Amino acid sequence: MRIADTSDLWWKNALIYCVDIETFFDSDGDGTGDIAGLAERVDYLVELGVTCLWLMPFYPTPDRDDGYDIMDFYGVDHRLGSAGDLVELIRTAKSRGLRVIADLVVNHTSDQHPWFQASRASTDNEFRDYYVWREDEPPDTSDLVVFTQEEKGVWTKDEPTGHWYLHRFYKHQPDLNIANPKVRDEIAKIIGFWLQLGLDGFRVDAVPQLVTVGMKDELESSTAFTDPHGFLRSLRRFMNRRNGQSVLLGEVNLPYKDQVSLFGDGDSAELTLIFDFVAMQQMYLSLARADAGPLATALKNRPAIPPEAQWATFVRNHDELTLDQLSESEREEVFAAFGPEKSMQVYGRGLKRRLPPMLQGDPDRIRMVYSLLFSLPGTPALYYGEEVGMGEDLSADGRMSVRTPMQWTSGPNGGFSSGHEEDLASAVVRGDFGPRHVNVADAKQDPGSLLNFMTKLARRYRECPELAWGSFSVLDQPRREVLAHRCTWDGSSVIAVHNFGAAKTKVPLLLKDAGPDARLVDLLGQDHMELNDDGGAQLELPGYGFRWLRLLSRGEETHKLPQVMTTVASAGKD
Repeated sequence: MRIADTSDLWWKNALIYCVDIETFFDSDGDGTGDIAGLAERVDYLVELGVTCLWLMPFYPTPDRDDGYDIMDFYGVDHRLGSAGDLVELIRTAKSRGLRVIADLVVNHTSDQHPWFQASRASTDNEFRDYYVWREDEPPDTSDLVVFTQEEKGVWTKDEPTGHWYLHRFYKHQPDLNIANPKVRDEIAKIIGFWLQLGLDGFRVDAVPQLVTVGMKDELESSTAFTDPHGFLRSLRRFMNRRNGQSVLLGEVNLPYKDQVSLFGDGDSAELTLIFDFVAMQQMYLSLARADAGPLATALKNRPAIPPEAQWATFVRNHDELTLDQLSESEREEVFAAFGPEKSMQVYGRGLKRRLPPMLQGDPDRIRMVYSLLFSLPGTPALYYGEEVGMGEDLSADGRMSVRTPMQWTSGPNGGFSSGHEEDLASAVVRGDFGPRHVNVADAKQDPGSLLNFMTKLARRYRECPELAWGSFSVLDQPRREVLAHRCTWDGSSVIAVHNFGAAKTKVPLLLKDAGPDARLVDLLGQDHMELNDDGGAQLELPGYGFRWLRLLSRGEETHKLPQVMTTVASAGKD
């Protein structure tokens, strides 16, 4: 039986919204956001058009890596609330029609986790093989380090036994030994536990490190797990036995050839969705050059994926805005355009900025980028605060620059907390992109705000199943600054056109398969245009302009939708 036979594939046209609970809303005034506060804001997410809430880690932690250093996979950090609060949040979200997923961080644990405390105590205890140890001194592994400013290698000597343990990230985050079947069983138990409490799936952290796919094989052969695809297949099968509509959303920052192998198919399904890091990075190169070519090339090179799978598209996430899939010269172009100061860069491979400050607050350019996000084939994902145009705190270390309090009002602490400023989990953004100028309350009252525009985009995206379900093509375009693409599904097509340049331009379109008397209806405005006899048309776009157009024959209703429900029910069936 294939997944499509038992599931409605809700993830194909979801809108995912990532929340850091600690910085979203503080309900009790102690300066730290909490689960109860997030529950109070669920209706706001529904109004925005969100259909899937993604929770960053909420587990007990020493908090040396913003919660990604976990010391209990079955608990809730006391600063954020209780397990009861979490269940109430999930119930509240589901009562409003939202799915809820959470970070699954099982590449490593905190060094304070009881497993590691037992593992390091001796060489012959039952937890020793839960982690990766070596007796002899390791070679230089500085080229394998993820956080180059903090670590010099991926092995650290541990005094109790004099052996070295593996950590692809910080030394206080020892890697779990996925080759150990007991560890794999523990991961399945973790998944089963949270599914039982109501989660609909997981965003899988650090997939390449977890399964060592696409990594340099410079570690001892005994440390490399030999069957990563079998492991992911077993997790997917287990999940779908427990919840046939659950998902695994993978963080896979690798070339397409390595990404596509992690989807699997049918009974061999692995990850459900994968973040498209390649297209994201090429989009920023296109923005820097005012040339749609890099993004167009990336989209053309996207490999085919199974009908039950999906790409997840995004403008930025909770980490640094990584540019490591670009060449060094390409990366320098993006740095020059959007992060020329060293304080704006991180680890020499990415930016610690949000989009609005990078684009100097240009509303036309910002809207063009988010129009592009929602119109690209795939499932869009937003990081909290994007919808109102929040900025970053460049004085914060690394990735923490974009993990700042949500800006609800123009009042003290941006309405995030009634507590004292010095007690806040992190500092509120200051300046032109801080709460005095950018906040939810003011944006709701402004018909022309970015928030209201994003809400409209979310609604149109949901009304265009072609974007999530359809076949995709980049349309030939002589204007280097213009990306034109088409998604077709169930006999209906949506064409999206975006101008990456600051100057107005005329865009020729040629749709040879358009029938007689066909026309293009504007889905974001009120205009429509007739096509000439050969299916051609000329569009005029202002600088950073964009259009969403549905191809209709004369007599068809302006907002005719494909028969998506019938098609969804049969998707993927032989």
